Amino acid sequence: MKISIQDRIFLFCASLLAAYQVVVGIEGLSSFTILCYTVGFGVILVACLLMIILGFDVLESPLVVILSTVIPLSLSIGLVSEFYPAWLPAYLVFSGLGLLAIILTRTVMRSKISVLVLAVVHGIAGLVIFGLPIYLAANGITPPGFILVGLGGALIGLGGLLLFFMRTGSPLVPKERILKFFPALLLMTTAAFVAGFALGKI
Repeated sequence: MKISIQDRIFLFCASLLAAYQVVVGIEGLSSFTILCYTVGFGVILVACLLMIILGFDVLESPLVVILSTVIPLSLSIGLVSEFYPAWLPAYLVFSGLGLLAIILTRTVMRSKISVLVLAVVHGIAGLVIFGLPIYLAANGITPPGFILVGLGGALIGLGGLLLFFMRTGSPLVPKERILKFFPALLLMTTAAFVAGFALGKI
């Protein structure tokens, strides 16, 4: 499916938001936490630019699958590092092993369990990004606006699910419909993240 001008506009806007977050960053946190958030938004920026330049065909590349895993992992690591540093060592082990498993099953091994591995890693990281900000805001630990980060987590989870359907050739959601919706979804996801971090500053 050919990428339209409207899709390119959505992706360009998403890339601008991601670039803004990378440049402005989030102040007052540890260097490691800032690095995690910066990597997450940096990969969003790269992914948007790749789609603008190369079109939707780039989504079929194993490299994009790996890059798309870095986004939820890095953002979720940043959240754990910022709010629950005691959990960080265990979560880093999970994230490292999960990313390694995805790389191996997508490149070297070409295993049939690659979809399951991807679903587990994305699912856990997505739950952290979705649930933790909502819990923090609901308990007054962060301002209410931080809930938008959770919304971004839900949207990125939806995006991952759509890509899963597309790569498995599921008849439930046609590939053309997924590609038509994906750029707008990526823009909404990035906007929710950027707004959530801006409004959720303690």
